[in-house]
Order: sequence, then structure tokens, then C-alpha cells
Amino acid sequence: MTWFKRKTYPKFWEDYVSCIKTPQEQDLKMVRFVVFDTETTGLNIKEDKILSIGCIGIQDLKIKVSDQFECYLRQERFRTNTVKIHGLLKEGSLEKIDEKEAIIKFLAYVKNSVLVAHHAAFDVAMINGGLKRMGLPKLKNKVLDTGHLFQKTKLDSSKSHFSLDELAKRYNIPLHDRHTASGDAFITALLFLKLVSNLSLHETLGLKDLLRNIRRTGLL
Repeated sequence: MTWFKRKTYPKFWEDYVSCIKTPQEQDLKMVRFVVFDTETTGLNIKEDKILSIGCIGIQDLKIKVSDQFECYLRQERFRTNTVKIHGLLKEGSLEKIDEKEAIIKFLAYVKNSVLVAHHAAFDVAMINGGLKRMGLPKLKNKVLDTGHLFQKTKLDSSKSHFSLDELAKRYNIPLHDRHTASGDAFITALLFLKLVSNLSLHETLGLKDLLRNIRRTGLL
């Protein structure tokens, strides 16, 4: 009698996991970072769903404009009161795909990149929620949170939580396309590069230095 049977996963997940197994570079200029953001129907990670995902790549510590991913998701459930924030309508002219297809495309895009987001726990949890509905494990990428990185600069200890708007204003980053997934990802990418530059002023940093003392958000 077989007491243990290995669970099988779809090929796209196995391909993703095989990418994750590739050793990650430590030289920041050699790391591909993917800055991402999700627009959602609300802030309840158990009940709300993803409306859109926006990503932009960073390589050689430079934003690579040609390295972008964006998708919009079809929704059965929709909250009209959040439209004024993200501007996404239930219908409309945007081409939309289902959640499963969006997650598959997201995994194929990010591969083993280090994920970056502002208040990353929420965005990671939303992606993990989609993976759970597909019967899959959680994201396995390393994750950096620009909110945590700002705390590491020790420039302002007046509070523990700074919004993206507050930090963008501090670093003179224009709030273009704010509250769209792609727009917020681009703003966060600019913020990330400014924070890395600030943290690198007095020492040469590697990826481990950025990850140190930061909760492993990808395991949420």
C-alpha cells in the first residue's frame, strides 16, 4: 500500500519553481527586480479580489521601460465605491482576463526575480489568495518592501508607517497615474532606486543587506 503520494502541479507552476531554484545574484546590479502593484476591489485580503496587476523591471539598478507587464481581471463581484480610487469599471473597453490566466502570466513574467512593492504584504497576500484558489502554494520569490527600506535609512523615526504619497513627496517623485497598478509600480520603482542609492552612500550593499531584518513577506 502506498502511504505517501507526491502532489502533482501544472507545468506552469513547475516551470516557475525551477526558475526559483536558480541561485540569486548578490550584486545588486546583477539582480532583476520586479516592482509590482495590485489594484483590488477592497482591502480585505480574504474577501476582495484583484482588479489589475502592474509590473516593471529593474536591471543594473535602472528602470527598464521595455520590461513591463500589465493585465486587467474580469470580476463577478464589483464594488462601485472603489471606482473613484482606481478608475476601473466592471465593463468598459479594457481587455480583461480571468484570474487564473492572470496569475499564470504573472508567474511567467516574474520568474525568480526579487519582487518589490510598497507595503508589499498586501500585494503578496492578494497574489497568494489567487494561487490558493488554484490549489497552488504561495509565492516563493524574495520580496522587498519600500516601506521597510525607508525605515532602514533612519531618516525619519516619527512613525512606522509611511504612505507611498508621503515618500514620493519626500523624494520629489511625481505622482503620475497614481492609483493605477502600472502607475503605482513605476512610482514605487523610482522610490526603490532612490532608497537603494541613499542606503549605498556609505557602504557597498548586496542583496542580503537589503533583505536583512525584513520579514519574508513572500511567505504570507
